[in-house]
Amino acid sequence: MNTTTETIEPIRLAPPAAPSAALPNWIKTAARGFMTHVLPPLVIIGLLLVIWELLGSRPGAALPPPSKVVEDTWELIVSPFYDNGGNDVGLAWQMLASLKRVAYGYALAVIAGVSLGVLVGQSTWALRGLDPLFQVLRTVPPLAWLPISLAGFRDGHPSAIFVIFITAIWPIIINTSIGIRNIPEDYRNVARVVRLNGVEYFGKIMLPAAAPFIFSGLRIGVGLSWLAIVAAEMLIGGVGIGFFIWDAWNSSRISDIILALFCVGIVGFLLDRIVAFIGKLVTRGTAAS
Repeated sequence: MNTTTETIEPIRLAPPAAPSAALPNWIKTAARGFMTHVLPPLVIIGLLLVIWELLGSRPGAALPPPSKVVEDTWELIVSPFYDNGGNDVGLAWQMLASLKRVAYGYALAVIAGVSLGVLVGQSTWALRGLDPLFQVLRTVPPLAWLPISLAGFRDGHPSAIFVIFITAIWPIIINTSIGIRNIPEDYRNVARVVRLNGVEYFGKIMLPAAAPFIFSGLRIGVGLSWLAIVAAEMLIGGVGIGFFIWDAWNSSRISDIILALFCVGIVGFLLDRIVAFIGKLVTRGTAAS
């Protein structure tokens, strides 16, 4: 007589769903982005502020702590658009005056830099003739151009614009020429087959193919422009964040200098991000086409 033994499997209950599983995808994505990109710099900045506060609160400290900086510059922080006439204006007006000079000089540098970069990239003769001159001139420090520009323009405003122009143009020229020279030969052959004229080749082949290199030069150029204007304004005077920093130093307002440096860094970062964002849109469009 055979006996069969039946095995009864225990009933396993599914584990309860995690609370985060019920959250919408956009919340989980935002939380992941916060933990990855936002939280680490916040932690580092917080630690640096704590260390700075401890060191600056000691007797005889050379620099004021963050709490003292905020206390001393509170009026500048809450009233950035005040205007008492002359050079006595708020930080926002100082920044806007500097940004206006940067916009003029940088725009001229973009136009001239891309044009010369295309010329050097397309023509071997132009490369041999102009490249040595470019390599010599680009090593001249930006402020070394200021006396020459003041002698030529006899005014501080156009002189500052020229310093920005001559500072920003070199990376734009170099990167543009590299991008033009690196255009694949297949692209040039296609242009010959379909018989593109010069304007069509420039707009449909040359610029899209060289766009990543061009925007790399534009990012470097905008950063150098912002560095140059702050230094130049210390010497030419007038309204501008550079002169504000120099005037604060002459008046021993160290807290004002620290606040201005913080603003300079934030604006410089935003300028770089704006150019990078535009470059990403343009290069994405050219890649898709």
